[in-house]
Amino acid sequence: MIDEIYNYRQSNMPAVEFSTEWSKLCIPFEESLTEEQLITFHKLLDIQSTISADEARTAYKAGFKDGATIMNEVTT
Repeated sequence: MIDEIYNYRQSNMPAVEFSTEWSKLCIPFEESLTEEQLITFHKLLDIQSTISADEARTAYKAGFKDGATIMNEVTT
């Protein structure tokens, strides 16, 4: 159930834009790569994004459970 709550909340979150610093560094870097290197770099970015999303989901679930535990302790 916590996953469903998180997934619903996630779809309503505003998209985060890349920082100016990211653009200044990433665009020239990508332009310096060969096609094969660029594909590998994008795969690495996808992996990092997936890991970050998994970490955020895990932290959300842990926080949700901690909040429920605190509410339960207050009422008993």
